[in-house]
Amino acid sequence: MLRSRRYPNVFVKEEGANPTGSFKARGLALAVTMAKHYGLRKLAVPSAGNAAGALAAYAAAAGIEANIFMPKDVPNANYVEAVLYGANVTLVDGLISDCGRIVAERKEKEGWFDLSTLKEPFRVEGKKTMGYELVEQLGWEYPEAVFYPTGGGVGLIGMWKAFAELEELGWVKPGERPRMVAVQSSGCAPIARAFEQKEKVSQMWQNASTFAAGLRVPKPYGDYIMLEILQESGGIALSFSDEQILGSLKDWARNEGIFLSPEGAATTAAYDHLISTGYLKPEDRVVLFNTGSGLKYSDVIASEMKLHRPV
Repeated sequence: MLRSRRYPNVFVKEEGANPTGSFKARGLALAVTMAKHYGLRKLAVPSAGNAAGALAAYAAAAGIEANIFMPKDVPNANYVEAVLYGANVTLVDGLISDCGRIVAERKEKEGWFDLSTLKEPFRVEGKKTMGYELVEQLGWEYPEAVFYPTGGGVGLIGMWKAFAELEELGWVKPGERPRMVAVQSSGCAPIARAFEQKEKVSQMWQNASTFAAGLRVPKPYGDYIMLEILQESGGIALSFSDEQILGSLKDWARNEGIFLSPEGAATTAAYDHLISTGYLKPEDRVVLFNTGSGLKYSDVIASEMKLHRPV
């Protein structure tokens, strides 16, 4: 948990320190551990990027076959690590939704167990540790708000589950949960749109496009659960342009010494916005999730910055 040097009540939950450089390590470490426990030999996953690297790493450690499908324009680090770990990698001319369709169509014939978001129980169980940790790191008290970059949204769902368990254990006071803030890119914002329109489920986002690869999920499988959590917590869903996200990413790198992922920079942009609108006050203690190391996005960030290696 990194405390901002400029905003004394802002804490960044740095998930880039996980073994595979992102929060995806939490869910997939547990999912692969349980897959090995149950004797599964072939796993498959559609991925927007970081889940691919995490599955490939843990499958290699477990001696299990990993079959990965991800869009062809994922950050190069995600492709390289998946190949390096020995996974069977297929780059798809499409989005994560197209990758998911391919896995669903082929899994029975190929004998794969589908580790897609919310289609097995253990990724949520792994992700909920983020909720345990942030409360422990804040002295067993909830923050006023938790900002979460929302693609598939498993972390948001897992943390809400963790808060319920902490209250049942008596480790925190019930009824004082944080407001949950789901943050998306305006190039792919199905949850933000559904929240604004007071819908119970999201609609497929057409022509999804953003350099924040993890946010490019046009129709999250658990959308209805996320929307329920936002309502129950008194939270909000927001979206920001790639220009705003890049601006915040550069600001935090230069003024805080933190290299955020594009998804993490969406939350810092959201914090500035909610302070300016009065939704939050500077004295409110908040946690912003940086879901992965910015270094894993070097190629897409450089492209967005129009930065080229000198010849």
